[in-house]
Amino acid sequence: MYLIVGLGNPGLSYKKTRHNAGFQALDVLADDLGVRIKTKGFSALYGEGRIGSERVILAKPQTYMNLSGDAVQQLLHFYKLEPERLIVLYDDIELPLGSLRIRANGSAGSHNGMRSIIACIHSENFARIRIGMGKDESLQLRDYVLKRPSKEEQKTLDEVYRHAADAAKLIVAGNIGEAQTKYNKKHEKNQSVSIDGHGKEE
Repeated sequence: MYLIVGLGNPGLSYKKTRHNAGFQALDVLADDLGVRIKTKGFSALYGEGRIGSERVILAKPQTYMNLSGDAVQQLLHFYKLEPERLIVLYDDIELPLGSLRIRANGSAGSHNGMRSIIACIHSENFARIRIGMGKDESLQLRDYVLKRPSKEEQKTLDEVYRHAADAAKLIVAGNIGEAQTKYNKKHEKNQSVSIDGHGKEE
């Protein structure tokens, strides 16, 4: 069994913002699998399905981004899963718009949702699919990630959400190397920027 988590902020005001890329990619995967992410519990909305013979739980934490680890910890504990059975999909402003970076493990980088998860489960040993959002130097970071992309940007993101969902399927099937080869793209790494502060919009 795998727990596949998309990160984002709950509520209509955050729907389809850049910071909710994890929710949007998870929705694509859920549609593919015929899963309804509607069950409330463990500080999340979640649903159950299968990828091949593997049982999967798809979950969206409802705690706001900077407390995402609470839901992940509860779900892993309830389903008796080790961190190695976790896959997290999330936005990354350090990657160019429309790129993916898939890793089997690693640090949280500048992402507060990932920092929360690692702090709560005491492990960095889980797969992650980072979805490139790029960044706009003319905007404050918080304003940029909590804003909806333009129509042209959304077309690019719709394609990358499709790729992220397909990459998650490959990881569950035990083919993370194939997912990396197929979807990781070379990119210029932008300067690391952290979304600082506290409160529900982080």
